[in-house]
Amino acid sequence: MNQLSDRLNSLSPSETLAMSQKSNELKAQGIDVINMSVGEPDFNTPDHIKEAAKKAVDDNFSRYSPVPGYPALRNAIVEKLKKENGLEYTANQISCANGAKQSVCNVVLALVNPGDEVIIPAPYWVSYPEMVKLAEGTPVIVTAGIEQDFKITPDQLEAAITPKTKAMILCSPSNPTGSVYTQEELAGLAAVLAKYPQVIIIADEIYEHINYIGKHQSIAQFPEVFDRTVIVNGVSKAYAMTGWRIGFIAGPQWIVSACNKLQGQYTSGPCSVSQMAAVEAYVGTQAPVEKMRQAFERRRDLIVKLAKEIPGLEVNVPQGAFYLFPKCSSYFGKSSGDKKIENAAALAMYLLEEGHVACVGGAAFGAPDCIRMSYATSDENIVEAMNRIKEALAKLV
Repeated sequence: MNQLSDRLNSLSPSETLAMSQKSNELKAQGIDVINMSVGEPDFNTPDHIKEAAKKAVDDNFSRYSPVPGYPALRNAIVEKLKKENGLEYTANQISCANGAKQSVCNVVLALVNPGDEVIIPAPYWVSYPEMVKLAEGTPVIVTAGIEQDFKITPDQLEAAITPKTKAMILCSPSNPTGSVYTQEELAGLAAVLAKYPQVIIIADEIYEHINYIGKHQSIAQFPEVFDRTVIVNGVSKAYAMTGWRIGFIAGPQWIVSACNKLQGQYTSGPCSVSQMAAVEAYVGTQAPVEKMRQAFERRRDLIVKLAKEIPGLEVNVPQGAFYLFPKCSSYFGKSSGDKKIENAAALAMYLLEEGHVACVGGAAFGAPDCIRMSYATSDENIVEAMNRIKEALAKLV
């Protein structure tokens, strides 16, 4: 007898975490699996940040923090937004949470009523539609294919807006595609959104610093939408701090206050020690961030080159994040022995079982013709993984 809530039953499990778990199970059996399924830098947290955390332990940062985070962290974020993004906020317009994931979910739950529509460009990060469903809203998917570099146009956006539209979630640089919206492209979207004052923009900028085209551009820079844009960011990707779980929102006071009210009832403030480590991440040297960015760019160039040598994969050049999102539908309908490739999920499973490389099928990201590979791993692993993928795909007829 299923006594679970309708709310839970409406959710899909995370495909990325499921694939990562399957690869770990094979590893436990002694099989050498290269895991390209998980979106996590393979670098260690920089030493100066770890030292700040150790000092925080010694200084007894062991009690509850204010719900939105310590003033020291919120002030550090205010300075970061001013210096790096040219955006003016006060500490009261910042709320810190247990990762950017909770930050996005807080905003969605604070804003969305049953039946409200939330525009989500596809390909999208797997959790966005699920968060909207959790709030009993309706995800409205706007699809951009590889031929338009996985970026939606102003016309597509305008066509999706209805009187029920409450919000839009925009991720740039993008997970899963690595696409980055230029200043001109964002200006085009902002011009459309300026006509619809009821639409809140949730700008997920967690991959801000993993960017291969120069300065990051935020849609919050446009005055006509600044007052209804909520920036979501955090320390996970830029500072290799995924497990520390610190994200934040910066936005209109009324939304931030609502998120504080919500968070006050179900998690309270994020980890006290992690917050002090995050302060150091923002105010300390940024040299490790650039060093990691350069490594990701080198790996991007390597995986794109190798992927383009595999027949049947259609590859674009990602401009940020650490994912390749090739179109692989030319393999659908092919088989090897008793294994038939019906779709991208079946192809991902085939590559795991046959090639011992873990990727994620694109359907979970709203792009059923594609497959996601994370290149947040060593150059050697990338070369070996792409060799295995090439050999496994060559067996399909």
